[in-house]
Amino acid sequence: MFALTRVKLLLFQRHLVRLLMADGSRVSAFFSAGSPNNIPLKRVGTHNGSFHCDEALGCFMIRLTDKFSNAEIVRTRDSQVLEGLDAVLDVGGVYDPGRDRYDHHQKGFGEVFGHGFSTKLSSAGLVYKHFGKEIIAKELKVEEGHPDVQRLFLAIYKSFMEAIDAIDNGINRYDTDQPPKYVNNTHLSSRVGRLNLDWTEPDQSLEKENEAFQRAMTLAGSEFLDRVQYHAKSWLPARSIVMETIAARHNIDPSGEITVLTRFCPWKLHLFELEEEMKIDPPIKYALYQDDRSKHWRVQAVATSPDSFESRKPLPSQWRGLRDDELSAMAGIPLCVFVHMSGFIGGHQSYDGALAMARAGLKL
Repeated sequence: MFALTRVKLLLFQRHLVRLLMADGSRVSAFFSAGSPNNIPLKRVGTHNGSFHCDEALGCFMIRLTDKFSNAEIVRTRDSQVLEGLDAVLDVGGVYDPGRDRYDHHQKGFGEVFGHGFSTKLSSAGLVYKHFGKEIIAKELKVEEGHPDVQRLFLAIYKSFMEAIDAIDNGINRYDTDQPPKYVNNTHLSSRVGRLNLDWTEPDQSLEKENEAFQRAMTLAGSEFLDRVQYHAKSWLPARSIVMETIAARHNIDPSGEITVLTRFCPWKLHLFELEEEMKIDPPIKYALYQDDRSKHWRVQAVATSPDSFESRKPLPSQWRGLRDDELSAMAGIPLCVFVHMSGFIGGHQSYDGALAMARAGLKL
């Protein structure tokens, strides 16, 4: 009897969806991300029409929470429909976390992530601000109060979420009156945008649009989860390694400006953050590590900032572009391998030789 009632309810739901989708003036799309045997308890709304990365990612993330697990996504601009939904993202002109309203387009909106960040939030940033710790804790399978959750919460915002907020709000990376030197359409926001229906697509139906939005959610969400897993499995363990190398830097060279990684790992961002936290002065100029493939040693100049191609102290100009015997003769250090044309990295066959290159680089 119960099974028969459930089937009737499902048939009624599908009939309702078809009726709503037929009335484009009220609801542009109703689609369930749950299974046919699991009727969603909650409904999350966002706008119809062209979509962007922030609402696609926001819809994906909010469905990872306990509160909105298996929620339906309702795409509409009808204010009456939006009012009856359990959560609304990127539409409606209201930011009110108490009612799960997460729009950022209204006049006077200026919410930021906090913790030293000043970029205005998009709908994705708002969802992350209020639910990010829960999502990360569930992915890590730890309690929300675990210290690693807070550390990843901040790191993922800095390395992933903030750019999505900034791009959606039209915030340039640099304060400049000059045009950019090149166009970058390879970032996530651009790739999500390209999933919108092309104007040459003959089928511009609501169903087709919803299929495109579902692909956008999948793309944005998969990259978000990739970032969470990377930070948990790779980024976080690397932090302790970099901290140890910084603490031991005076054992490598009295200047304290050379570090040696006992094991190669993602070190650059950690180094900048730990230098600031530990008040390192003078700043570190070179990092040495072994190349696992060639077994040679690398000496890499530390950049002026995490996203800069400019080094604090490049390897000497007279070494750049040289290799092997020619480089060894110029540097006065036997068994050198190479120095890059920009001077940001060089190689030697041994640790002692790489250290000699770094020490010479500090003096020249």
